[in-house]
Amino acid sequence: MRVIVTGGAGYIGSFAVERLIEAGHDVTVLDSLWRGHRGGVSDAAQLIAVDITDAKATRDVVAKVRPDAILHYAAAAIVPESVADPGLYFEVNVVGSHNLIRAALAADCNKFVLSSTAAIYGIPDVSPIREDLPPNPINPYGLSKLMVEQMLEWYAKSIGLNYAAMRYFNVAGATTTRGEDHRPETHVIPVMLETLLGRRKHFTIFGNDYPTPDGTAIRDYVHVLDLADAHVLALGKLDKSLGAFNLGSKGGFSVRELVTAVEEVTGKTLPVEIGPRRPGDPPILVADSSRARTELGWNPSRSTLDQMISSAWEWMQSRPDGYN
Repeated sequence: MRVIVTGGAGYIGSFAVERLIEAGHDVTVLDSLWRGHRGGVSDAAQLIAVDITDAKATRDVVAKVRPDAILHYAAAAIVPESVADPGLYFEVNVVGSHNLIRAALAADCNKFVLSSTAAIYGIPDVSPIREDLPPNPINPYGLSKLMVEQMLEWYAKSIGLNYAAMRYFNVAGATTTRGEDHRPETHVIPVMLETLLGRRKHFTIFGNDYPTPDGTAIRDYVHVLDLADAHVLALGKLDKSLGAFNLGSKGGFSVRELVTAVEEVTGKTLPVEIGPRRPGDPPILVADSSRARTELGWNPSRSTLDQMISSAWEWMQSRPDGYN
């Protein structure tokens, strides 16, 4: 199958490219390299530098490749940035995604997998979160992804586009060849590891008075390879429109549990400070991923704290400058 992967030079997209190639697919990566890295793209994939906010360029490239399917990872994905600059998120995530959808349909490609987010749920009052929970995003990032999901749903209803939207919270882990290389880094596990490497003075726990067993917030974490596998599994079942899937661990982990696990894996003491709660942070965000397990046959076997942390630690030590 000819597959286009947008954002395939980014953290999650690059692993999807790797898994697709291993499965025997012909992969073309579309990436503006705005926040992606050329060095993260497999040598077995073709890389075309294109910005999906450029409608004509996107349409021309998709028409040339004529893909059988598209996996769409390209996005702006930093929540505080979305609050500070919502226009950027509506331009990249909404307008760019619509350009891509229109280009796909013009090239007779009707299989589309969206890398979405559980941020569309906002601050839910139930846990774990099911896919049928009404969306209520509280930031432009979550809203922008919900708008893309709604576009896909309408195209599915009106002209038969087959799509899947993969919703998840936190991604972690690495392999010997690929890992996280964000500038700046905002994800919690690599931030902890950067602190151990002396790049930060301390790690801040934002709030230790939540109604959870140890007082710190609980979140879902998924190994990046498990996440990539879920997207590839969905791709293989797009003979019909599938809708949304939550992807997460079964119970989630607290920030204190992360600190303990990081110290055990690395053998180092993490300097920790306690800060105030951040506005809008709920006590618990855990996804019910039973639908993905049942309908896709998804088995996130690598999503243990030890595996996610140890693989990320090995990558960060072996590649201190990332892909540079």
